[in-house]
Amino acid sequence: MCLTRCTSMSSRLALLVSAVLLCGGCKVTSDVGKPCLLVKKGTGSDTAPVLEGDLNAGQDFISFGSLDCEDLVCVKDADMALETVDIGNGQKQVKGYCSKACLENALQDPCAVTDPEASESVKSRMACRPLLLDQKALDDLRQSDPATYKGTFGDNNSPFFCAGKATSASSGGN
Repeated sequence: MCLTRCTSMSSRLALLVSAVLLCGGCKVTSDVGKPCLLVKKGTGSDTAPVLEGDLNAGQDFISFGSLDCEDLVCVKDADMALETVDIGNGQKQVKGYCSKACLENALQDPCAVTDPEASESVKSRMACRPLLLDQKALDDLRQSDPATYKGTFGDNNSPFFCAGKATSASSGGN
């Protein structure tokens, strides 16, 4: 009886150890840094493309609702060269890169770029930094006008996102 029981237990243990080792070797990928198209709130629940004229030079732009990204967040930072895609009628939609909310000073880099489509210029500058209003302004807006807050920022509660490190003096959230 002990032989059967011990063999059965050691088989389960071997299977468990194998599964843990196999999963430990798995590389978790993210789409942070992957190219995406910026969108803005359109009519109703639809989105509309962000066009060249919608941007101010030297400012960050964060777009919520981009279906190109897992977390639906697409960013064009102030130092990123303007890239566009022709969408017809002489209009050009602005390109950015996928982002996600992050925690500043996390033990592990929350903004590591693993997507193979990410450009080298994005990979080398990625960091967790504030892109929206500061935390106090976000909290005040969420408390004073919850409907506007939710319509603008969704369920996001933090100003920190993965984005290219700011090197220009004029960067600020949009």
